Amino acid sequence: MSRTEEALALFRAGFSCSQAVFAVFAGDAGLDRETALRLSQPFGGGIAGGGDWCGALTGAFLTAGLKHGRTRPEDLAAKEKTYAVVRELTARFAAGHGGVKCRDLLGCDISTPEGRRQADEQKLHQTRCEALIAGAVALLEELL
Repeated sequence: MSRTEEALALFRAGFSCSQAVFAVFAGDAGLDRETALRLSQPFGGGIAGGGDWCGALTGAFLTAGLKHGRTRPEDLAAKEKTYAVVRELTARFAAGHGGVKCRDLLGCDISTPEGRRQADEQKLHQTRCEALIAGAVALLEELL
């Protein structure tokens, strides 16, 4: 199963977009699946369901940090590498999908009951969100 297929399977099973993206890469750094799912949970639905930064993208940010993030304050090269990857992820994700905010990408604000209803009626999670997850995974595979 490809990482994209695995991420989509996690999402379809009920995990958030951030969890789906982060969990399929976390094992590369020795992080177990359960811990990866717990760490990435707060970022789903545009940060805790708030419709802000897309969870697929924040899952990608977590992945970049896990791969390149610094563990010593003096390791400025790791800090800059992480920031450079995140800036590239952000720019390319926005160019490919038309933005970075969940509410803009979906065309509704899922932090409200009306927005959640609209997302459900239009099946945005099955269409738009799955495309965003696949896009984030593809970017990570290319950039990492």
